[in-house]
Amino acid sequence: MRYEIKGDSLPVLIMYLEAEESIIVRGSGMSWMTPNMKLEASHQAGRLGKVFGRKSSQELSHLHIYTAKTGTGMISCASRFPGAILPFEIKEGKNLVLLSSAFLCAERNVELSPHYQKKINPGFFGGDGIVMKKISGSGICFAEFDGHVVKYELQAGQQIVIEAGNLAAMSETCTMDIHTVSGIRNSLFGGDELYNTIVTGPGSVWLQTMPETGLAASLRKYLPFHTGK
Repeated sequence: MRYEIKGDSLPVLIMYLEAEESIIVRGSGMSWMTPNMKLEASHQAGRLGKVFGRKSSQELSHLHIYTAKTGTGMISCASRFPGAILPFEIKEGKNLVLLSSAFLCAERNVELSPHYQKKINPGFFGGDGIVMKKISGSGICFAEFDGHVVKYELQAGQQIVIEAGNLAAMSETCTMDIHTVSGIRNSLFGGDELYNTIVTGPGSVWLQTMPETGLAASLRKYLPFHTGK
């Protein structure tokens, strides 16, 4: 597979697949494609268990496989939000832990499985909480991050404290925990609980500067149905 990423703050990923080559795309992730790219809906594909790992039927319905038929095909996935699209090479010993909403698409031999989930205040994540996915197998995975992306390399035992939502991805060798922030800061936000993510190395950490959920929470008070609670 060949690919190119075009655009700056609103990028698009364009992929060129050889005949019978396939790509896994999140639901509603396809922007445009050539007519010979054929969709195989995930809930109809009996052999997707290995590809997607342990996933619920609801999650499977949000992932689809597109295959190039009768020659080279082209398919694109455009960003939904100002930010960046980054490629990650997945192979043995280089697994990735990714914010679930950041997954854009991946080659067929890449596998997704649950890694971490925690319910937190609905004001930050729309009631879904923090959901991380483990990306394993072999191939290239593409992730969509919100805002600018900053990468840190943590040594063994080294930690970084991150506001909830700014953690976009990390090496599987890193560990993470969620801590409630207590004290005066809570009163500044109408009594809402605040959360920090603590990531411990060794490994790489990718942080996003403008998480979509955080932006939505900050705009909440300007919406006509806001009650102030």
